[in-house]
Amino acid sequence: MTWTFSTDLAACLATARPHVAAHPVRNTLLLSVLDALERRGPHAYGDTDPVFGWWTGADGTVEGAVLHTPPFPLLTGVLPTEAVHALGRALTADPLLTPVTGLNLRRTDAQALTRAWGAPTRVAEELRLYRLGTLTAPDPAPEGRARRATEADLPLLARWCAEFSRECGTPAGPSEASLRDRVSYGGFLVWEHDGRPVSLAAFFRPIGSVSRIGPVYTPPAERRRGYAAGVTHAVSGAAYAAGATEVLLFADLANPTSNGVYQRLGFTPVEDRVELVRA
Repeated sequence: MTWTFSTDLAACLATARPHVAAHPVRNTLLLSVLDALERRGPHAYGDTDPVFGWWTGADGTVEGAVLHTPPFPLLTGVLPTEAVHALGRALTADPLLTPVTGLNLRRTDAQALTRAWGAPTRVAEELRLYRLGTLTAPDPAPEGRARRATEADLPLLARWCAEFSRECGTPAGPSEASLRDRVSYGGFLVWEHDGRPVSLAAFFRPIGSVSRIGPVYTPPAERRRGYAAGVTHAVSGAAYAAGATEVLLFADLANPTSNGVYQRLGFTPVEDRVELVRA
C-alpha cells in the first residue's frame, strides 16, 4: 500500500480517474478540477505545475486520489483510513508536497491527517456538501426571471465572480478561459429584474451524470430580495436539462442564510469538508 505523487496529468487521468469517477458525489471537486485540467491544460489554475497523487491498495488497485493546484489548497477525495495517515506523513517527507500550506478535505479525515502531518493548523473554512432531492420553487417567488448568460456578459461575470472569490477568501477569480467555457454550454444563468442583472449562478458540466452548482452570487445591494433563491432554482433545472441526474452544491457553514435557502429548495446534507491552513 503506497502513495504515488507525480506532475504527470496524463498518468493521473489514466491511473486515478476511474477510482475518482466511481464516487462522483463525494469526489465532485476532484472530478471537476480534473475535467478543467484535461480541457484547458495543466496550468488552468495557475502557472505552477499541479501535483497529483493516488493511493494503491494491497491488491494493486487505486483506492484514493489527491491533487494540488497552487495557489489553492491540496484537495483530497474519498480515502481509506490508512491512506489518510500516510498522506499526513508524506506532507513532510515528499518534495512534491512540502510546499503545501493548506488542505481541503473531508471533516472525517481532518483530525487524523493533521495529527500525522504534525504541523499546527487552523480551520479557515467549513463547507457542507448538499445533494438535491425534490426541487422546490421558492415561495414567495422573487421578482424577475432567469436567462442564460452570453459572451456579452463576460465582463459582468468576471467582476461578480471576482467579488465572490474575495468574499470567500479564495486566491483568485476564474480565468477568462474558464468563464468562456462555461458560457459555451449554457453554464451561467443571470437573474434579471426590470431588465437589469441582479444575481447569478452557474453549474459545472455533468460528469458521470453529476453536476455541481457554483458560484451563486448576489451583489450586497441586491440581497434579501430572494434573487439567489430564484437563480439557484433556475440553474438547478438547467443542470438537469443538461443531463445531470444528481445536482450538488457546497454552502459555507458560516452563512446560515444560504444554507437555509438551499434546504428550502430541496437540498439535503451529504457531508462536511474543511479547509485547514498552517497556523
